[in-house]
Amino acid sequence: MDNSSVGIVKTRTVDFDGDLRLESGRLLAAPITLAYETYGQLNAERSNAILVTHAWTGNAHAAGRHADDDRKAGWWDDMIGPGKVLDTSRYYVICSNVIGSCGGSTGPTSKNPRTGRPYNLSFPVIMVRDMVRAQKCLIDHLGLRTLVTVIGGSMGAMQALEWGVLYPEVVRSVIPIAGTGRTSPMAIALNALARQAIFNDPLWKKGNYRPEHPPADGLALGRAIGHISFLSNASMHLKFGRRFSARDGMFDFFGQFEVERYLEYNGRAFIDRFDTNAFLYLAKALDLYDVAWNFESRQQALERIRCPSLWFAFSSDWLYPPHEAEEVIDILRGLGKPVEYHLIQSDYGHDSFLVEPEKFTHFITGFLQRLGV
Repeated sequence: MDNSSVGIVKTRTVDFDGDLRLESGRLLAAPITLAYETYGQLNAERSNAILVTHAWTGNAHAAGRHADDDRKAGWWDDMIGPGKVLDTSRYYVICSNVIGSCGGSTGPTSKNPRTGRPYNLSFPVIMVRDMVRAQKCLIDHLGLRTLVTVIGGSMGAMQALEWGVLYPEVVRSVIPIAGTGRTSPMAIALNALARQAIFNDPLWKKGNYRPEHPPADGLALGRAIGHISFLSNASMHLKFGRRFSARDGMFDFFGQFEVERYLEYNGRAFIDRFDTNAFLYLAKALDLYDVAWNFESRQQALERIRCPSLWFAFSSDWLYPPHEAEEVIDILRGLGKPVEYHLIQSDYGHDSFLVEPEKFTHFITGFLQRLGV
């Protein structure tokens, strides 16, 4: 067994009996289920908990393996474990699957308790703020009054920021990575193309597809569109260049470049692990994200944050480019909030926070040490 691994872990679920009032004004009917995993031990004072928040198509399985023969560890396994950045010999680390997803938490694939049938498109539109309110139910269930930090990348960064705004009395710090304070028109446009790819698949059937016959072509194409935005021109040159697939003839009309084959493979692999409607609902939540929602301004929203924040942006990220995080950081600094910011040079685009963690994790270690927990 790897001494730096959390080992074999299990995804657990908890059901909440109360309805959840959403930002839309609708109620998400009880019971509401959240899937989650924990790593490490809670200390006697219950003061060493860290919440990890996942990105768009992530889940609660952030570290370790579910079985000895699992080919892959959790999605942030290089960050979580004994002696790692989120050191489980020191911290009690929690990761929960967001509502609206398909990783065990209540989402469009769940049964509507009022009808006994899957929600499909009758599931209410959710926002990132709704995800965080559901997470607060989990934190309360675990008996935690404070969190050392909330840390996450991409959609996880949005959740971390929302924790600072919604629950300033709970969080001692937040660490948004490769995030934004509000989604740009370009990011919305890319998601719109992904949506149309799915809507135009005849098997989608306005969300009423059979699980055994999902709109695979539409979802694979939608995922490929999204995946392009996670990369960068430089990373594509590094990984693929202009190489033509060795199995195709260059003048075969349907022959493909290696980058084409990669996108096709990635899209096809995705349909085996993610639900189409969940993909759409989470894309909508991303599009709707604005930290100023229901406030008069971003300044008014960010004024609520009391804790230190540690921000990271990546030089080649064109999905949530550095200037979008810097706009939020400038407001926080103008409000006199304690902010630390690092612009990381990387060629790997939005995915840099997953591909090259070694470029920024030492800053996280130092930041957590200065918190004194």
